Amino acid sequence: MQALLFDLDGVVYQDGKAISGAVDTLQWVRDANIPHLFVTNTTSRPRSGIQERLQSYGLDISADSILTPAVAACGWLREHHANNVALFVPDATANEFSDFPVLAAEAKRGADAVIVGDLGEGWDFARLNRAFRLLSYNPDCALLALGMTRYWRAPEGLRLDTGPFVRALEYASEREAVVLGKPAADFFAIALERLGCTAHDTLMIGDDVRADIGGAQASGLKAALVRTGKFQSTDLEGQIKPDTVLDSIADLHDWWEKQ
Repeated sequence: MQALLFDLDGVVYQDGKAISGAVDTLQWVRDANIPHLFVTNTTSRPRSGIQERLQSYGLDISADSILTPAVAACGWLREHHANNVALFVPDATANEFSDFPVLAAEAKRGADAVIVGDLGEGWDFARLNRAFRLLSYNPDCALLALGMTRYWRAPEGLRLDTGPFVRALEYASEREAVVLGKPAADFFAIALERLGCTAHDTLMIGDDVRADIGGAQASGLKAALVRTGKFQSTDLEGQIKPDTVLDSIADLHDWWEKQ
């Protein structure tokens, strides 16, 4: 292994604080000059907001080292010359798309791309139905999913994430979403390109056995599952088998040296 990809929530921090040992582990990674990148499906805030939160936890992580689905989506929109974007993301994340024409919140026609992120309690029938109508009125309209995470662990318990709402729109509109986040292979390819490393040389560390571990392995990376965040013991009983299991990110240094 020569490079590292880290998930954030549940791996580096959890419940409003850095996971024990995370600060020291990331300092070791920097001191050892190991190429690394933080890949997250978080769409509830922009990269700048993610960075501010991490800094409040004592984690020195630059915005440039964070790859989010919104950043990947902007690249897709430029590549495909998409205009008239319809956003179903939190207001803070909408700022990431300031370079593109955005449809008015009440518009039900005219979208070239419908972008779906984690709206949390912002979802209701009217909003989900509006996204469906935008897709229905233009058969060429792309459905962009900012990740396909099923759920995440909030302080009060598990909460639905982006994936279930994207699946509903796929089913209703009879089209397949372009996934710009984990576990999509294109998202891992973007991360590897930024690292300048190959999949064979790179280890993914995550707490989501499907999005992090399964997605990374399907893209040719090795993957380490940590027993923090959304980890459940049943994760080890399914078809996806992590290459290694760590109690937490704090154990990465010792494991790495033994390799």
